[in-house]
Amino acid sequence: MEFPALREAIERIRATAADGRTLSIRGGGTKAFYGEPARGEALETAALRGVTSYEPSELVVTVRAGTPLAELEALLAEQGQCLPFEPPRFAPGGTVGGMIAAGLSGPARASVGAVRDYLLGVTLVNGRGEVLTFGGQVMKNVAGYDVSRVLAGSMGTLGLIAEASLKVLPVAPAEATLEFACSQADALELLNEWGGRPLPLNASAWRERDGAGVLSLRLRGAVAAVEAACAQLGGERQDRDRAAAGWQSLRDQQHPWFAAGEGELWRLSVPQTAPVLAADGAPLVEWHGGQRWYGSAPGQGSRLRAAARAAGGHATLFRCAADRASTAGRFDTLSAPIERIHRALMNEFDPHAVFDRARLYPTIPAN
Repeated sequence: MEFPALREAIERIRATAADGRTLSIRGGGTKAFYGEPARGEALETAALRGVTSYEPSELVVTVRAGTPLAELEALLAEQGQCLPFEPPRFAPGGTVGGMIAAGLSGPARASVGAVRDYLLGVTLVNGRGEVLTFGGQVMKNVAGYDVSRVLAGSMGTLGLIAEASLKVLPVAPAEATLEFACSQADALELLNEWGGRPLPLNASAWRERDGAGVLSLRLRGAVAAVEAACAQLGGERQDRDRAAAGWQSLRDQQHPWFAAGEGELWRLSVPQTAPVLAADGAPLVEWHGGQRWYGSAPGQGSRLRAAARAAGGHATLFRCAADRASTAGRFDTLSAPIERIHRALMNEFDPHAVFDRARLYPTIPAN
């Protein structure tokens, strides 16, 4: 599948490996804030662009990594299809490769799955400048270790993603958003109870608004199923366009809750059944309780991480002020067995540390 832009990238990777330098892969730069600060020379992916195959009837699209995410989503929308995991955009210019490398999903993640669940196959250039292909264009192509999915969330530390095949889905025929006035504890109890029932749950978000707790619940599915769920659950049904704009703002972190946060934004990943956490401030709770955002002043990271661990989860410093270095690492400390696995993967794909592995974990050196 080599073409001029890919050959140029391969030559650049090989030359960098020979010189002992480091490359930091860059797509649209919309997630530059995420993870540890980039080090090394930028390897731009903008030239690796284009949809190489799209079969709407097969629900599969194959696209080069530098393709703008907005361009892909517009193409899918023309066919009444979508990326159901709602990858966050944050700003214009994000790319498909950046979507995979960051591994981030939007409000529907708890109901429909994550980025990696829709990744069928990937073409990768490793740290030796070799072109490797994993998976394919159907789920049954996967045998043994599913290397394609390992790349989701790898932050460019294992190689340059050149092309990816993604499973897509039809847009749901019906959607409705309900709102309920309730406390955080009551919201978690309701979500856990609803999760055990045959309801077309798609996304949820609890936050404080004007000093009172509000739970928003999005339903998606067949028309009959959505209407029946609305009748069963009650709540206040929201205007469709206004609700859609609200979910979009949550997806892209343009919601007023994010604007009102303090100097650091923390993402706590915990079991959905975890109770209200022992942490200061009212969070924004998503993913039916599984993702909880906290705005915090610098220096509170250890307390938030302790609260997440006590609930059986972990915490990530998602954003911090560009002009203010945080004393906390962006990602939580790995356990010794998991660190060994990460180290082995990095050394297998990139033995000379050509790619900026410090972007993900500064403590994992080459070999």
